[in-house]
Amino acid sequence: MSVKPIRLFGDPVLRMTAQPVTTFDRELRTLVKDLTDTMRDAPGAGLAAPQLGVSLRVFTYLVEGELGHLINPDLSLSEEEQDGPEGCLSLPGLTYDCRRAYGVVARGFNMYGDPVTVEGTERLARCIQHETDHLDGVIFIDRLDTEQRKAALKAIREAEWADGAAPPVKVSPHSTFGRAL
Repeated sequence: MSVKPIRLFGDPVLRMTAQPVTTFDRELRTLVKDLTDTMRDAPGAGLAAPQLGVSLRVFTYLVEGELGHLINPDLSLSEEEQDGPEGCLSLPGLTYDCRRAYGVVARGFNMYGDPVTVEGTERLARCIQHETDHLDGVIFIDRLDTEQRKAALKAIREAEWADGAAPPVKVSPHSTFGRAL
């Protein structure tokens, strides 16, 4: 098992736009395994590579028994929307209602470079949108209305894990071709 530390809100890598994966090799498969092991240990419904300090367009998910990963995702969203509770492993213990598309069709690749399409509604759609947001430097509290966002930022300031100090920057064990902190 290769559980890695999860980067917390305030870490600059969480606000960076992740770079597309261009090499589907053993290092990428190790990254997918690390993401999966860390997500399951947390436990969480999804985990994106930037949350481990790796600025590449990769995420894993585990929703209602469906385990998977997606690389270089491209999303098509339904017009129908849903509101529902959302949390994030980079904001431990905080949950807020967030508006998302009800359905999603996500196209990308698996860790071997094979094309993959994932279709989902409700919780799976929410998870895929949430993790893809991480790849674009967006955190779910950015999508909250003004009042909820203020409440979330206040809760973050008061959280035990938010000591106000700049987060430590650690070198990723994965090759990122110079695209990570």
